[in-house]
Amino acid sequence: MAVTTPVVKSSHRPLILTACMLSMFMAAVEVTIVATAMPTIIGDLGGFSLLGWVFAVYLLTQAITVPIYGRLADLYGCRKMFFIGTTLFLIGSVLCGFAPSLAWMIAFRALQGLGAGAITPIATTLIANVYGPQERAKAQGYLSSVWGVSAIVGPLMGAFIVSHFPWAVVFWVNVPIGLVAMAILLKYLPPDGERKQHKLDLAGTGYLTLSVAALLLALLQAEVLGYWALALIVLSVISEYLLIRQERKTPEPLFPLALWESKVIIAGNIGGLIIGATMMGISAFLPTYVQGVLGGTPLEAGTTLALMSIGWPLASMISSRLMQASSYRATAVLGGVLLLGGSVALLFLSPDSGLWMARLAAFSIGAGMGLSNTTFLVSVQNNAEPAIRGIATASTLFTRMLGSAIGTAVLGATLNLNLQYRLPQVNDPVQQLMEKTTRNAMESHHLAAMIESVAASLHWVFMVSAIISVLAVAAGLLIPAGDRPHTEPQQES
Repeated sequence: MAVTTPVVKSSHRPLILTACMLSMFMAAVEVTIVATAMPTIIGDLGGFSLLGWVFAVYLLTQAITVPIYGRLADLYGCRKMFFIGTTLFLIGSVLCGFAPSLAWMIAFRALQGLGAGAITPIATTLIANVYGPQERAKAQGYLSSVWGVSAIVGPLMGAFIVSHFPWAVVFWVNVPIGLVAMAILLKYLPPDGERKQHKLDLAGTGYLTLSVAALLLALLQAEVLGYWALALIVLSVISEYLLIRQERKTPEPLFPLALWESKVIIAGNIGGLIIGATMMGISAFLPTYVQGVLGGTPLEAGTTLALMSIGWPLASMISSRLMQASSYRATAVLGGVLLLGGSVALLFLSPDSGLWMARLAAFSIGAGMGLSNTTFLVSVQNNAEPAIRGIATASTLFTRMLGSAIGTAVLGATLNLNLQYRLPQVNDPVQQLMEKTTRNAMESHHLAAMIESVAASLHWVFMVSAIISVLAVAAGLLIPAGDRPHTEPQQES
C-alpha cells in the first residue's frame, strides 16, 4: 500500500515537534496532576469507594484505543486522527471540571482516555513522518523527555492549582495547551497524503477491545474482583484467540502481517512490555521503601523518585548519538544493563541504608529507561514501512502500557504474599509505617520487627524486578547486530 508522506519545510519541523511535545505533556501529566488533586475532589464530591476507578477507567480506555488509533492513522492519516483524538480529550477535560459527582467524573474520564489513546502514538508517528531516519532518534529523544518532565511538574502543578484555584482548573489547564498544539499543527503540518479507500477490521477491533479490557480489569481490580479476575483472564485469552483467527483471514488486518515478520519490530514490542513492567518496580515501590522502611518524609520519597525522571530525559537526549556511533542493539543493551544495575542496587537497600543508594538506583533505572525506550521506538519506526508506521509505533507504546499493568499486578502480588507470610496478624503494615502518628506510637521492638518484615517483603519485590530487568538486556540482543539510523534508507515517498 503506497503512502504519500507530505513534505514539511525544515523551518516548520521544530514547530511541529513543539506541538507534539505539548500534546504529549498534556496526556502524560494528566495522571500525576489529578492524583495530587483527588483528596480535594473527594472532599467536595464524595464517593471515596469509587476513587480507584477515576484512574483505572482513564488508563483502560487509553490502552484499548492506542493500537486502534495507530491503525486508523495508517488508513486515514495521522493529521486527521490527531485532531479527532485531541478534541475528544479536551471535551472530556472540560466536562470533568463540571462533574457533579464522582460517578459522572468517571464517565468523563473515560471520554478523556478515549482521546488520550490517540495523542501519544500519533504524535510519536507524526515526528517519525516529519524527520528522516538520521534525525528521528534525536527528535524522539526530545519527545520521550516529556514523560520525565511531566512526572516532576505534574504533582507540583496539581498542588499549586488546588491551593489557589478551584479543583476544576486541574482539568481545564489542558484546554489552552491542547488548543495551542492543534493550532500549530493546523497551520504548519500539511494535509495527509492521498490514500486508497480502506475499511477498519471491525471484528478484529472488537476482539482486541474485549481482550484488553478483560485483562486490564483483571489486573487493575484483582483485589476487588477476587476469583472473578480469573474469569476475566479466561475471557481475555478466548478473545485473543478469536483475534488471531480473525487477523489471519481478513484482507486488511488490524495488525498487518509485516509487524510479525520483522525481528526489529518484534524486539521493540517485547522490549516495551519489559520496560513497562520494570518501571513499576521503582515507581510504585521505591517511595514505599523510603517512607515505610527508611522513615523518610514524602518530600524525600518524591525527590528520590524524581531522579528517575531526571535520568530518563538525559539518557533519551544522548541516545541519538549512541545509536549512530554504535547500533540500535548496543544502545538498547546498554539501557538494559543500566536497568539491571539500578534494580540490583535496590537489593542492597536495608533499614540502615542512607538515601544515596536508593537515589543512585533511581537515576540508573531512569537512564536505562531513556536509552531502552527511545532505542526500541526509533528502531521500530525506521524499520516499518510508512504504510504501517502508525500501528507499528502504537504497538510498541501499547505493549509498554500493558507491561506496566502486568508489572503492577505481579509485583503487588509479590509484596502482598510476603506480607501475609511474615505479618499474618497485622492489618496493612505498610500503611501503619507510613503514617507518622501510628509509627511513633509503636513500641520500639514492635516497630523494629515490623520494619524488618516489610523490608524483607519489599526486597523480594526488587528481586522480581531485577529478574525482569535481565529480560530487558535479552530484548536488546534480539535486535539484529549492526543496524543503526544512518544505515537505513529514507522511506518517505
